[in-house]
Amino acid sequence: MIWILLLFVWIAPLHLPAADFTPGPILKQALAGPMADVDEIVFAARYAGSPSNDGHWYANFGYYGPDANRKAYTEGGKLYRYHLRTGALKALVDDPKGGVRDPQVHYDGKKILFSYRKAGAPNYHLYEINIDGTGLKQLTNGPYDDLEPTYLANGEILFVSSRCNRWVNCWLTQVAVLYRADADGANIRPVSSNNEQDNTPWPLPDGRILYTRWEYVDRSQVHYHHLWSCNPDGTNQTVYYGNLHPGIVMIDSKPIPGTNKVVSIFSPAHGRREHDGVIAVVDPSAGPDAESFSRQITKANTFRDPWAFSESHFMAASGTSILMVDGKGNTETLVQLPIEDLAIRLQAHEPRPIIPRQRERVIPPRINLTKATGALLLSDVNRGRNMKGVQPGEIKKLLVLETLPMPIHYTGGMEPISYGGTFTLERIVGTVPIEPDGSAYFELPALRSFFFVALDENDMAVKRMQSFLTVQPGETTSCVGCHEDRVEAPPPGGRVLMAVRKGPGKVQPIADVPDVFDFPRDIQPILDRHCVKCHDYGNHRGGVILSADRGPMYSHSYFTLTVRDQIADGRNKAVSNYAPRTLGSSASALMKKLEPDHYGVRTTPHERKMVRLWIETGAAYPGTYAALGSGMIGSYTENQLDRTDLDWPTAKASLASLQQRCAACHTQDRPLPLSASDDQKLPPWNGLTIKDLRRRYSRHLLYNLTRPDQSMLLLAPLARKAGGYELCSAAVFPDTSDPDYRNILAYIREAKQHLDEMKRFDMPGFRPRIDWVREMKRYGILPQDHDAAKPVDYYAVERAYWESFWHRPQ
Repeated sequence: MIWILLLFVWIAPLHLPAADFTPGPILKQALAGPMADVDEIVFAARYAGSPSNDGHWYANFGYYGPDANRKAYTEGGKLYRYHLRTGALKALVDDPKGGVRDPQVHYDGKKILFSYRKAGAPNYHLYEINIDGTGLKQLTNGPYDDLEPTYLANGEILFVSSRCNRWVNCWLTQVAVLYRADADGANIRPVSSNNEQDNTPWPLPDGRILYTRWEYVDRSQVHYHHLWSCNPDGTNQTVYYGNLHPGIVMIDSKPIPGTNKVVSIFSPAHGRREHDGVIAVVDPSAGPDAESFSRQITKANTFRDPWAFSESHFMAASGTSILMVDGKGNTETLVQLPIEDLAIRLQAHEPRPIIPRQRERVIPPRINLTKATGALLLSDVNRGRNMKGVQPGEIKKLLVLETLPMPIHYTGGMEPISYGGTFTLERIVGTVPIEPDGSAYFELPALRSFFFVALDENDMAVKRMQSFLTVQPGETTSCVGCHEDRVEAPPPGGRVLMAVRKGPGKVQPIADVPDVFDFPRDIQPILDRHCVKCHDYGNHRGGVILSADRGPMYSHSYFTLTVRDQIADGRNKAVSNYAPRTLGSSASALMKKLEPDHYGVRTTPHERKMVRLWIETGAAYPGTYAALGSGMIGSYTENQLDRTDLDWPTAKASLASLQQRCAACHTQDRPLPLSASDDQKLPPWNGLTIKDLRRRYSRHLLYNLTRPDQSMLLLAPLARKAGGYELCSAAVFPDTSDPDYRNILAYIREAKQHLDEMKRFDMPGFRPRIDWVREMKRYGILPQDHDAAKPVDYYAVERAYWESFWHRPQ
């Protein structure tokens, strides 16, 4: 472990208090009561802006996927010590080009743990410093960001870190999840497997860790970031409050002394920059779903980093000040940053009292690092909320799925992983049987993110989990039922569960299917054999095209299945806990079309199994994240649409022809995409139904970049006698020699040429983006001398990347 005395850090002189310094009434009352033993506080100050103007609450460390030189952090940071009774202010650390954040005072009140990015360095690491500003020492190092540390009662440190080597599935920045380390920073190991952010861990009096977990398994990517708890070793991960109710980021939570309540910031919607929101008090005594058991103290969304001295006395940061807040939301300024800080736009953050404090209860470790697995006991799959109509014995097995981390992100959306659906690839692990009494007991690989689909006797989905669980090495954990009420215990009776009598079983792999599906490779051949004869250009029954022809971003078949609601996935909706058989295979119309009742279709059991499991795993288009940000005309970068195709001379001529020949009919109520990059203001996806004509007239269907002359944009207005469909009220183009027809065709041919050159993931010669290669080198998956221009088996490389997270017994 590195112990470094940083002599270059300027220890600022003491700022003398103003002559008229007088504590306000809220502080006076607090100093006479719950703050009687508090003389000083510590807090951080850092630059208020962002070089990227990125307002995301989590995008404040690391760099951006498409440009490693573009940093998410800002420059300028200080660590301050302030005397409450005299107003004296002293900078313990002052680094105009560095960053300071997340101080936490030790139990003895004599030293401070914090996260610090030195001037000129790209990463935050953990440091300790004495409260007088001496003895600065570095605890962690490496090409990672270590943030939001907290001391633990057993002498360890818990923090969040980008050592997890993954990126936000819906944004261009890196992820940090829970890790632990010894007091000196040694023996670092992960305690979370989350694909998305974990944030602001803090010990509860009973020894558990309270933290924010962001997740979106089968549901909206922007609505679920609520309070969770776990033991310090990562065992017993469970929801603490709010995860059933969308629309609030609950963050920066800490216990309120003398109560079982916690104070938290409720940052609205998808959260505001630096966690700004209202101060709220949460009472967990009625369970995690009781919305009425949280109470907002303040009204304006301008507060962050609260500290509770009691239920009526709080300290919080707001703008350039540290405030005192009473139980009714009244405020007064405790500390105002000095003029020199205001001149360089610093803001105040993370106030903490400098006092000795009692250690929390120590929960003995429940892990065994020599084990590769943990175990899960399900008491009764039939018990739970929203299970009406599910009969005992109806659920026969669980399908075990794993959510797979993303190695890098570029766009901000899900394209082309799905169209308005999943952002995340999912792996099939296997199945486990449900015993006649509804119980199951089985081992799971440690430190990976799993969720389950309850299947009936025909392997069709009955109920689907919309969260994930993790087991630690050697841990045995349990759940009551399927989406059980969190304030309900198993029924009494003393019976021994049938699954317990057998002991923990193994998840049984499904041998004859891929574990990660790829639509062009695995599903399109089934459509080619059974569907394309009726659903291709020239014989498009019902206006449905299921051929493999490529549109600007997806194949026509994939896009058609999506926009015609043939897949029921529930994604990108602020809904949790759907009724039985409303998600997955049982609710997906495509499954019914694979049966003989649909015009005599004769699929094999294995083909139906393939389609069913593709649906259960999220119905993704590619089976690799290497497809992100590539092979598209009209792609997105940071949610901004790329429309450079409009600069092509052929595009300008085509646009003129479309406006001249089609604009009279295709007004706002019948929109027409005027180029292969015209997304007609889509996304957003919320509220987009099959009745929305932007689906029917989508660029993803009208432009054929495999067979340009088969583009519906040309066939629909072309006279039948010339080989067209003449779907317009009259033939717009009498034949293919029409000059406007030729202009449009020339543009589509050029779009095809560009696609052939840039290549999609399923095209021969495809090369992943250099950013993907850069990160795979950084993770040690690809050799450092790998040439990004050379071929690479990106499916195999990503499999190695995912397996790099697997726990290896010590």
